[in-house]
Amino acid sequence: MSDTKLACDVEQQVVDICQRHGNDQGELINILHEAQRLQGYLPEEMQRVIARQLGIPASKVYGVVTFYTFFTMTPKGRHPISVCMGTACYVRGAEKLLEEFKRVLGIDIGETTPDGKFSLDCLRCVGACGLAPVVMIDDKVYGRLQPVDVRKIIEELE
Repeated sequence: MSDTKLACDVEQQVVDICQRHGNDQGELINILHEAQRLQGYLPEEMQRVIARQLGIPASKVYGVVTFYTFFTMTPKGRHPISVCMGTACYVRGAEKLLEEFKRVLGIDIGETTPDGKFSLDCLRCVGACGLAPVVMIDDKVYGRLQPVDVRKIIEELE
C-alpha cells in the first residue's frame, strides 16, 4: 500500500466529481477520466476515494484503471510524448524515432525524465497515417519526422 496522501482540495474535487455522476458505479469510467485530468494520473489514494464514494471495492477501481491503457497510475511529464507504432508509422521508421527519443531524453518507454518535463510512451494509431511517422507531444501531432528532428523538438519544448 502507498503512503501517498491527496491534498485536501484534490480529494474534495474527486468527491465532487463522483457526486456530479450521482455516485453511480456505472459511471466509473467517466469518473476516472475526470479524476485523471486533475493531476494527470490516478494515484492509489485517489482510487480509494472513488471506491468509497461509489461504495465499491478499491480492487474494482484498480482493475478498471489497469485494464484500460488510457488510465495511468504514474505521473506523466509536463510534455507527454507518444510515438505512434501503427503499421504505417512503423514501416516508415517509428522505431528509429522512438530509439532517438529514448537516447536524447535518457528514459525508456513508460518513464518520466527526473525533472518532470517529459514522459515517453507509444501508441497504436493517431489516425494521421499520411504523415507517418507520427509523434504526439502534448496535444500536437508532429508528422514526417526523422531521428535528426528529435533534438530540435525537445529543445523547442524546453
